[in-house]
Amino acid sequence: MNRLAGLVLAFAVSLAAIPSPAAAQEKSLTIFAAASMKNALDEIDAVYAAKRGIKITVSYAASSALARQIEQGAPADIFISADTDWMDYAIGKKTVNEPSRINLLGNSIVLIAPKDSKIDHVNIGPGFDLAKLAGDGRIATGDVKSVPAGKYAKTALEKLGAWQAAEPKFAMAVDVRAALTLVARGEAALGIVYSTDAKAEPGVKIVGTFPADSHPAIIYPVAATMTAKPEASDYLAFLRSTAAKTIFENYGFKFLVSPST
Repeated sequence: MNRLAGLVLAFAVSLAAIPSPAAAQEKSLTIFAAASMKNALDEIDAVYAAKRGIKITVSYAASSALARQIEQGAPADIFISADTDWMDYAIGKKTVNEPSRINLLGNSIVLIAPKDSKIDHVNIGPGFDLAKLAGDGRIATGDVKSVPAGKYAKTALEKLGAWQAAEPKFAMAVDVRAALTLVARGEAALGIVYSTDAKAEPGVKIVGTFPADSHPAIIYPVAATMTAKPEASDYLAFLRSTAAKTIFENYGFKFLVSPST
């Protein structure tokens, strides 16, 4: 009898040691994405996680910071950059899988002001005097040396002849969402951000749009990293789906690829 009880106990212990199906099958992906993608990508990830049962963790920051973190060994499966330069950098460092790269989205840059600002419609073109428009206030954007939104802003202002006078008034933010916040709080009189950012923040208003030919095309490439889990390929496919296209376009992004079903 004691021998039988011992066998039963041993069997029960062995069963307890076997992972449950849910634990054994739990999968996850870590996404490193440009800060400007937060609202749209959060919604897309919620849909994807519900469909696939995969846990999605996202780190949002400037594309420059994310590319360098991946280079230093940060555990990411997917990298989404707000410009081609930082994706090219990652490819050059052999931290992303080049064949998996897709130029997924497009955007535009706009001039914003706090929602209660007296500044209203601004015609942005050659001879545009941004320094005069800002008065004694600051102009917020991403760091023009590294953050894609800032780089686009500086290029556009240089082409329009407005950079030299306006440069001393700039407040350089760590990413475009930080610049957006400065304007929304009234800590900057003006800001240069993506149109999608402006639409996501009720505390600001768009007062002008930069001509598309004043800066390089704004392209968001996405790719799997060299250390990506197998599930990354399915996630990339979902980003190209009709469902993802609808969500991205609802937030103002331009979808640059033919959607899959």
